[in-house]
Amino acid sequence: MERPVPSAYGRLVLRELRPDDVSAVHGVYGSEAATEHLSFPPRSLDEVRGIVERSIVSARAVPREEYALGIVEQATGVLVGFGRLAVDPHQQRAATVGFALRPESWGAGYGRETVGLLLALAFGELDLHRVWAARAPLNTASARTLLAAGFVEEGRIRGHVHVRGAWRDSITYGILREEWEALGGITPR
Repeated sequence: MERPVPSAYGRLVLRELRPDDVSAVHGVYGSEAATEHLSFPPRSLDEVRGIVERSIVSARAVPREEYALGIVEQATGVLVGFGRLAVDPHQQRAATVGFALRPESWGAGYGRETVGLLLALAFGELDLHRVWAARAPLNTASARTLLAAGFVEEGRIRGHVHVRGAWRDSITYGILREEWEALGGITPR
């Protein structure tokens, strides 16, 4: 049985991807600016179509191990980003989280709201113990977002990602369920 996805928090909604989201997701994953600090270069429209198709299939998996979701403005219905929570097979009751937003939505606080929704899914719906994230060393906006959401910087993985022809380090962050609860545990409305 498919587990529910939190519906809304603040100005945003997390929802399952649909086939008609390909163009909007391409606005994120096809953007040079949006993928500058991600672990891959901009994707073609066909590559994004494959990502959306795989995300739709993964939503039906039992047990479900990946939540690849659209980040949507509640007021307009516009998809402004892509969020992902994936159960970590190497840790007990843990998951990794990541997100990317369309550049035209940057600076509006959507990153913090997105992370809040993903943490509510992880801790509130899935009853996980730990969530971790990684960012590119030069992605200071992501650092601010993760820290504001209650994550703690845990370290550096050297030579972690091969992207754009070179190996890149990753800075890792983690948050435990009890830390999230102590911050008031953002629960979607």
